[in-house]
Amino acid sequence: MLNPIRSHIRFFWTYVAANFAVALEYRVAFFMQILGMIINDSTWVLFWWIYFTRFQVLGGGWGVEDVLMLWAIVAAAFGLATGFFGNVLGLAEIISLGKLDYYLSLPKNVLLHVLVSRMDVAAWGDLLFGTGLFLLFLRPGPDRLAIFLLMAVCSAIIFLSLNIMWQSLAFWLGNAEGLASQMWQALITFSTYPEPLFKGFVKALLFTVLPATFLSHIPVSLIRSPDPMLILGEVAFALALLALSIFVFYRGLRRYESGNLMVARS
Repeated sequence: MLNPIRSHIRFFWTYVAANFAVALEYRVAFFMQILGMIINDSTWVLFWWIYFTRFQVLGGGWGVEDVLMLWAIVAAAFGLATGFFGNVLGLAEIISLGKLDYYLSLPKNVLLHVLVSRMDVAAWGDLLFGTGLFLLFLRPGPDRLAIFLLMAVCSAIIFLSLNIMWQSLAFWLGNAEGLASQMWQALITFSTYPEPLFKGFVKALLFTVLPATFLSHIPVSLIRSPDPMLILGEVAFALALLALSIFVFYRGLRRYESGNLMVARS
């Protein structure tokens, strides 16, 4: 049992190192993309900062510190998910164009291999921005920092898992790129707005079909007021969603291998 796990970990880090080596071949472009993403994220935080100079509290007790924490979590989570697993947002295209054939011919785990074979360079700007924002402006102690890091990892798993499921619809629908893109953009949009802004049906939606609440709002509340049982619940939800996404991908892969996607692959 331990040997396959070690093998997967070695494979993962080997690919990460290789992706970095390739990216650093063009150092100026590498650092410019990271800087560009940091500037992009900063403009949104500046907007909320200006808002709170006029209105001290948003509602539901949310203040400027909570919004900064929200952006720190989402940026760090997005950076982790697409920095390490850069192909997650292009998985539907890989499936519909028949590009999985290459990965099926190799002995490594298919889903892991697909996801880590590309790195989103700009995502490292998100990760640096989110982590830096938390460290510089939210004055974390060791306990709070530990919870932030755990929540960032959980949120990254949730983001990754949801996108695997949406992108895997290509196994059944053929061209699912547009739908998957709309879903992940909606997820990011709802995740980066404070929870008190959402009411009624929309709020119910954020707990179910588009669980942005688990990606950002709940982590913020747990960093603000830690609760061991709720933290365990957030971890359990992230792992359960990951298991479901893996099941969906491999269930769809059976259709791909059977040749039912020959039209889409042409």
